[in-house]
Formats: sequence, C-alpha cells, structure tokens
Amino acid sequence: MKNSAFFLVLLLTTLLNPLAAQPWQPVDGHIRTPWADKVDPADPLPEYPRPLMQRSEWMNLNGLWDYAVRPFGATYDKPDGKILVPFCIESSLSGVGRTVGKDNLLWYRRTFTVPKAWKGRRILLHFGAVDWKAEIWVNDIKAGTHTGGYTPFSLDITDALKPGENTLAVKVWDGTDTGFQPRGKQVSKPGGIWYTSVTGIWQTVWMEPVPEQHIANLRTTPDVDGNCIRVLAEGATKGIVEVRLSAEGKAVATARALAGTEVEIPVPDAHCWSPDDPFLYDLEVSLLVGGKIVDRVQSYCALRSVGVATGADGIKRLTLNGKPIFMYGPLDQGWWPDGLYTAPTDEALAYDVQKTRDWGFNLIRKHVKVEPARWYYHCDRLGLLVWQDMPSGDLHGDWQNTRWYQGTEFERSAASEACYRKEWREIMDFLYSQPCIVVWVPFNEGWGQFKTAAVAAWTKQHDPTRLVNSASGGNHFLAAGDILDLHNYPQPAMYLTDAGRVNVLGEYGGIGLPVEGHLWTPDRNWGYVKFTTPEEVTDEYVKYARQLKDLVARGFSAAVYTQTTDVEIEVNGLMTYDRRFDKVDIPRIRAINQEVINTLR
Repeated sequence: MKNSAFFLVLLLTTLLNPLAAQPWQPVDGHIRTPWADKVDPADPLPEYPRPLMQRSEWMNLNGLWDYAVRPFGATYDKPDGKILVPFCIESSLSGVGRTVGKDNLLWYRRTFTVPKAWKGRRILLHFGAVDWKAEIWVNDIKAGTHTGGYTPFSLDITDALKPGENTLAVKVWDGTDTGFQPRGKQVSKPGGIWYTSVTGIWQTVWMEPVPEQHIANLRTTPDVDGNCIRVLAEGATKGIVEVRLSAEGKAVATARALAGTEVEIPVPDAHCWSPDDPFLYDLEVSLLVGGKIVDRVQSYCALRSVGVATGADGIKRLTLNGKPIFMYGPLDQGWWPDGLYTAPTDEALAYDVQKTRDWGFNLIRKHVKVEPARWYYHCDRLGLLVWQDMPSGDLHGDWQNTRWYQGTEFERSAASEACYRKEWREIMDFLYSQPCIVVWVPFNEGWGQFKTAAVAAWTKQHDPTRLVNSASGGNHFLAAGDILDLHNYPQPAMYLTDAGRVNVLGEYGGIGLPVEGHLWTPDRNWGYVKFTTPEEVTDEYVKYARQLKDLVARGFSAAVYTQTTDVEIEVNGLMTYDRRFDKVDIPRIRAINQEVINTLR
C-alpha cells in the first residue's frame, strides 16, 4: 500500500511538473544564485537573443543535447550523457561540471524539425557564442567552421536540410590558456584573479527563416550635430531599404535608399540618450524588391555622441552629447557561480545592470569579456555607459604602470596577431550599433599588449564614433588613443598625467569582505584589503570616493571601482558572487557616487 502511494505521488508530480522527469540537475559543489532554481531545462533562456534586429519567426534550440568528450582526433560515437545548452560544460547549470582540456574535443548532438510554415525560405542557424573553435554539421554535411569565443556567427543550412527530423552536430576545441587565442580570465588551473575555463556553447543557439534577399545586419550611426540617424542594412544586394523611425509609439520620420546605401533619417526635435535620460527610438526596417516587402525587422537606436573637449581650466574632459561628464562605475567581469560565463536567466543578466544603477553609477567597464546582446540591450534601456574591453590572450610581455613605457613591446607571431585582429574587429562590428558603448579598450595591464599605437589607431579608424583607451593600467605610450588610464590599489592615486589626452583611473578599490555561506571556496579567498563588516566596507569605500573627488579637480575624468561582484576566490565585490548579499550600505554608496559624478556639473 505504501509503495502504491509513493508511485502515485511520483506519477502526479511528473504529470504536474514534466521537468521532474528531465535527466538534468545542476552539479553540486559551489554556491548558486537565486535564479538557478528558475532555469527550465525544457526552455532555458527563452528570450529573443538579438534585440537590435528582431523577426517574428524563430526557433530556440537551447535545451538538453547529447554530449561527448573524446581525445583530439577521435570521432563522435555515442553520447556520454545530456548537457544543458547554452551553459558551458564546466558549469554547474550544464548538468555536467567537467573540464575538457586542450587534448580533448567536446561534441554536441541534437535533432530538430523545421516548421512546415518555413518551406521555401532560407534557414539560418545562429550561435550566440562558442568558445573557441567550432565545426558544425547538419545531417552529416559540413555546414561551417568558426573561431573566436565571444561573437555571434550564422550559417545558411538550407541545402543540408531534409523533410522531417534533422541532426545537428557541433565539435569544439578550446586550448584555454595554452594557446594565443583571446580568453579573458580563463585558465586551466584557476587561482587568484584567474578563473575556471569555459569551453563550448555558452550563448543561445537558434534558427530563423529568411527570404533569398534579406537583411543580414543593421549598422546604425547617430549624428547628434546633424540631427539625424544613419542606418545601413547589410546583406541585401538589390531592392530598396525603407526605415521608419518612431518614438513612444508615434511616427517621427521615414526615409529610403537603394540596398547597400545608408539611409539617412532626419530627427526633428531630437531627444538625446544619456544615463539621466536613456531615451530610445524604435526602428522598423523593410526591404522592398519590385515594390513588395520581402523582409522586415524591428530595431531601436539612440541619438548620442561621445567626445573630448578642453575645459576652461585647460584640462581635457570626456563629453557626452557635447557636455562634460564624469564617468564612474564598477569593473564588471560578468561571471556567475552556477553558469560561469552565462547568467542563469535574463532576469539575472539584467540584475547586475540594475544594481549598478541602484548604486548611483553611470558607467560599467566590461572587463576582458563580451556579453550576450541582451546584456547591452539592458544597458541601453537602463542608461549605463559601457567601456568595452578586448578579451586578453597570449599573455606575454612585461608591465610598467607608474611611468611612460620604456620596455620592448611584446612581439606576437603572425598567427597570434591575425587572431587578435580578427576577433577584435568582429567584437567591434557586433557591438557597433549599441548606444551604451562609448569607449573601446584594446589592452589591459600589458596582457598580450603589442604594437600599442598602431592597434589604437586601427581601432579608431575602424570605429571613429567612439573613444579609444589604448592601454588600461600600464605600458603607457604618449599619443596612443584618446585616454591615459591609471590603475592603483586600493586607494585612488594620480601618479602620471598627459595634457594631450583625457586622464582616467581605470581601476582602484578592491575592498574585500568574505561573507560566510556565500563563498566559492570557504577556506581560500582574498581582496586587496579586507574588512569584517559591511559598515567597515562602506566607510572605506566612502573614504576612497572622497579622495577620488579631490582628484577630479586635478584632472581625472572617469574612474572604475573594482568590482561589481565577488568572483570565485576574489571577495572584493560590492555584492557576493551569488548575488544574495549586498556588502555595502546602498543609500550611502549611492549618495557619494552621485557627489563624485556631479563634480563636473
């Protein structure tokens, strides 16, 4: 009788909650965020992954896939089990929690069926990001290869498809810190400021149908001085592109141009975007061939400009929309204890951005990582300026930070330099249309830094609409880029200045507080300085902020505090790694941060 009752309860539980029958559970061993329990293995990260170019029809391929880890050179034979895509295999939320290593390959496999309503159109397969080298097969037909762990890529798989069930296979190799590829803070043996490796698919995989002639990408450029927005619809080779601009549901303007030509849309009574007023315009972009609309996408944009101007005191300052602005915010590394590179949910992804606003900041420095497109959308809509780092790699060379660089720059191999330039160009192209991005950061603290002046000039040439912070924290060269960026821990300091560029404090702080029950490794943690209570941390933070405020008058135009959250054994976050505990008094932090920002007003 007892056994019958047990099985009845089990059956009812399965019927009421089908996910209970899924062969997936997070891997135990570390702390988790509050959103880990909200992950649906049948539909993880269900949000449309590309806010800047939306179509109405699409299919999310996230979920449980077969996986296998095999020695390098071996082929896929049978699965080792199930993995939850898009969480990397090393993460808890993948359900695997396994290291792959440079001598092995990670295989993924799943089946899918193309909706009948898509018949007659081209089918695009999209990957948000796969770290690092991915090879893709559809029905055992090679569909393409991509290298680079931080940018989206797409494949037209139409000709490999068949009626009914299709098979998708992905093979991944990632050398992590054994090769020259960009990898940020990933290492094979984590410790200190270096973290767990991330291998394989770590952003959404999805499909969409498109017509033969279609819009492949939108490149949007605001022109504040000209009161207009320019839109280039890339991909189409014939027809007319029509752009409709609206604001808060009301039509503003419409303009047309031949395919391959920029559409210039006038913006009467222009409403500029800023952290105080993150105003976004809506875009509807249509492709007309023979007078008929064959493709249409929804997007958004903003009017804003970033620049440099010399004040009455002779000091060069950052400007936003032509006005001086002090940019101030945290170093944000974008790591999660349960998903590593991947936030458990979109709500979690937005949480860190909203907390940054709650703390009274107007800036985020995205540190040696690139986020999914939805993270930048949250920054756009909430009003956070972003300095975007290039993920570091090939970490060789020395580092000098308190004087002008006197060493010999690191010489990369031709393959290493080509890899760096390819990925940095792809990152800049991927994020070009995001209003929040205001500064590109090619190098950090000499990590793989090479040909600094040339790379800074090339970055500026590739995107002249933004500023270039050539070398954050060290190996400083005169006249390289727009910004001289100092690092100093723990307190602010100004030990070098450049009258010809903007002077900023790109990193400082690192006030540590280990919080029991919220630690990645309870018996091993560190911060630049350590305290025992949130009151002490807040007092120290306010003290440093007041010192920073005094340095603004001497020339600093921006500052970055380390850091948003704890990360693995680092305990110097404003909140814990699991996002469950604030380590500062938020009203006090917000008040002093606003004081610092308002110094230039």
